Amino acid sequence: MKTMLSRLAAILFCLSVCLAAGTSQAASPAHQTLERTIDNVLNLIKDPAYANPATRGAQRAKIEKEARTIFDFNEFSLRTVGRRWSTFTPAQQQAFSEAFANLLIPTYVNKIDGYNGERVLYLGEASSSDGSKVEIRTEVAMKDGRKIPVHYRMLQKGGKWWVYDVLVENLSLVKNYRTQFQDILNTGTPDELIKRIDEKAREVRAQKG
Repeated sequence: MKTMLSRLAAILFCLSVCLAAGTSQAASPAHQTLERTIDNVLNLIKDPAYANPATRGAQRAKIEKEARTIFDFNEFSLRTVGRRWSTFTPAQQQAFSEAFANLLIPTYVNKIDGYNGERVLYLGEASSSDGSKVEIRTEVAMKDGRKIPVHYRMLQKGGKWWVYDVLVENLSLVKNYRTQFQDILNTGTPDELIKRIDEKAREVRAQKG
């Protein structure tokens, strides 16, 4: 009996180790890339320097730099402008992408500004049939007790995974701006749209100092 129990214990131990190993290896490359960046961003947000008005600007600059390592703003821009993207000159495309980045980053950061320090919960992911795109679903715990769903749509480009859209509380940042931008382009020029985006970006940045 003792021998049988010992063998059973050994089998259960080995099984638990295998399951643990399998769990740690289960995260996809896209998930690993995203989690690393989110951890870095949230660590910057919960740093006391972020709450201090005197050092918040420098902290936000670090967050923006981190976001640029994973957010593909050219892809954000192309998907938001849609078929009219090809009518922009290369210089206008670059200016638009930069202006849009300056709008999206503070919009995204402001949405999770109330993060309370708990670990982000990863709810799962869905992949396209060819595996080139994934949507990773997460949940962020806020100071007031709310849990905000934040889903990241990612694609593989140049051997790396990039975020090309973010859904905050099921609202796509790309779709949120697409209609607005299309309305402006219906009567205005790309340069006018870029100017409007620059103005909106300054407003959003001012909301949190």
